[in-house]
Amino acid sequence: MENTNQDFRRFCAIAKKNGAKESKVISARTIAVEPWVRWKCRFGCDGYQQTLMCPPFSPTFEETRKMIASYTKAILIHGDEHADMTRIAAAVEREIFLSGYYKAFGFGSGPCRLCRTCDVDGSCKHPYQARPSMESCGIDVFKTVRKNGFKIEVVKNYDCQANYFGLVLIE
Repeated sequence: MENTNQDFRRFCAIAKKNGAKESKVISARTIAVEPWVRWKCRFGCDGYQQTLMCPPFSPTFEETRKMIASYTKAILIHGDEHADMTRIAAAVEREIFLSGYYKAFGFGSGPCRLCRTCDVDGSCKHPYQARPSMESCGIDVFKTVRKNGFKIEVVKNYDCQANYFGLVLIE
């Protein structure tokens, strides 16, 4: 499919319409995937082993690295603590797919919260809305975000403003 900057601007506008603060088209080569990231999920996140979108059920960093290598473009989506980045990424992915970019795939932020309790021994009850988080697949969110001109800092206390990010691979 022949892509256009007009399509990409429209996809970024869809992200904003769905609650994102801002978004931008990035090169897929700027997405950092590292082995240590999933360890932060395992040792420090209450989502570990609790949902199918989190480790150990989510794709490994090796699988993620291989997948991303088959893409050239992505949309990096920025939101605040009020934005549901997984819902936004899934909505943007759907619009991109329906526009003819059949490879579109989204990543959210943090553990999946679609079900009160996830059936980790079964299959996902919300396959059209549920997406793994960037970090659960080994994406170094801080490095990726900084490489692409967004500001992100470690949240040190409740007075600090949190930044959340989602990602949609396009082509």
